[in-house]
Amino acid sequence: MKAVVFGYHEIGYVCLEALLQSRISVSALFTHKDDPGEEIWFRTPRALAEERGIPVFDPDSPGDPPWVGRVRAFEPDYLFSFYYRHMLPKEILDIPRIAPLNLHGSLLPKFRGRCPVNWVLIEGEKRTGVTLHVMEVKPDAGDIVGQREVGITFEDTAESLARKLAFAASGLVREVLPQLEAGTLERRPQAGASSYYGGRKPEDGIIDWGKDAARIYNLIRAVTHPYPGAYTFLNGRKLFIWKATPQEGAAEGRPGTVFSTDPLLVKAGDGSLRITSLQAEGESEMGADAFIRLHGTDMKFLGGKS
Repeated sequence: MKAVVFGYHEIGYVCLEALLQSRISVSALFTHKDDPGEEIWFRTPRALAEERGIPVFDPDSPGDPPWVGRVRAFEPDYLFSFYYRHMLPKEILDIPRIAPLNLHGSLLPKFRGRCPVNWVLIEGEKRTGVTLHVMEVKPDAGDIVGQREVGITFEDTAESLARKLAFAASGLVREVLPQLEAGTLERRPQAGASSYYGGRKPEDGIIDWGKDAARIYNLIRAVTHPYPGAYTFLNGRKLFIWKATPQEGAAEGRPGTVFSTDPLLVKAGDGSLRITSLQAEGESEMGADAFIRLHGTDMKFLGGKS
């Protein structure tokens, strides 16, 4: 059996690692150049492929005819996409003899689309998982080959959840390897309620203090390090909130009001938020106590969406 892998990120690394321990021969890796503006906290499959002498390519447009021809020349039985960030066109999906397979970071058909690790936290989900499915032109819509569930704790952030999903993805690929090696895929149609979420931009991290404290907390933990962060405004300056916890109980003032600086508490639409790590634009990240010592105790209001 031969395969061509399209992959990136930690999931790309661990899934390629699992394939390299199987009887499936990886002919090539298509991946991405690291973005200097992105915090690269994860291992990338490029290093693993280069270590094994596997050809590595990083095209900007993998659907261009020369790249389609190159993939076709490898005559793969399988094509795998492990957190590859480009959509693959029908011309590539039609190439593998057996199937093109994608590893998606949710329990399909829920949370189809982009950024599922962030969205499940924003939506306050208690469980998610990974799905290996047949790729179709329509995103995340093909038959399911296998799934593994992952629990989400109250303390999970996007990074900790991404690490859990990578561990689950590695286990799932190893679990289905016998049928992959035999070329006998067990497939089942996606069933149940579906949902689709789009990509996220840094400006989507703005805090709406009119929402309840739990929803604000979910946004903060979904986009905290290594992501761009949730933010508000203080005296016209952007203020990133990197860590906070929701608090119950009534508080005076409109949402966004700072009603305590020891500890640092901000009123939400329902409940309040205790901020423990924050960063004013142009400054270093610091704990709430250090921030108050530097900026004083006259903080009155944090702005954002009204």
